[in-house]
Amino acid sequence: MKTGVFIISAPSGSGKTTLVERLLSEVPGLHFSVSYTTRPRRGQELHGREYFFVGRREFEEMLDRDELLEWAEVFGNYYGTSRRFLDEAERDGKDLLLDIDVQGAAQVKQKLPHTVSIFILPPSRGELEERLRRRGEDSEEVIQRRLGNAGREICGYEQYDYVLINDQLERSAERLQSIVLAERSRLRGSGFGALGPEVGRRAREQAESCRKERVEPQIVPILKSFGAVLEASG
Repeated sequence: MKTGVFIISAPSGSGKTTLVERLLSEVPGLHFSVSYTTRPRRGQELHGREYFFVGRREFEEMLDRDELLEWAEVFGNYYGTSRRFLDEAERDGKDLLLDIDVQGAAQVKQKLPHTVSIFILPPSRGELEERLRRRGEDSEEVIQRRLGNAGREICGYEQYDYVLINDQLERSAERLQSIVLAERSRLRGSGFGALGPEVGRRAREQAESCRKERVEPQIVPILKSFGAVLEASG
């Protein structure tokens, strides 16, 4: 059985974590990759749940052994995905789900061309800022840095297959599930099995509605809302 690889990327505060949790709980047969990082733990984070927290030397030894599918250095800290998760997914007959950034996505797609990539966008810069403030986790300096990063990251949507504008959680969760189900069916040529033809038809329609080319007219005003940030960073 062919193993599908799904990448999900989004600026911090876009609701990605919630959507990924919903996807994992409602779509069976997904193996989630937990990234490695050298940054310190925050709050209630646990080793092996949010990240595998390792020292800089250990991470660099993984690099030397070519054990990583992708990696990057962000604000002085390493982040990366171990190849072992792909091996485990193939062994268990599951699809692999990666929660990584734009830079990492490009690396994975170069190595695994069949990868399906999904970018989650906030509906506007103002909405993203409100969500970041509502979380109450970051200082003003960090919030502004995250907004600046988001302004740069969203330009990377062009390299993705699908774009989800997360303006309504329930609708976004359903569409994300539809993308995975439709692509899984296409990869294996197996239809939708016990889900039935009606569910299959709806999944295909919803997935197609999220194709990057179909969503681009809705993306333009979002990009414009980040215009000041884009100009400042460019």
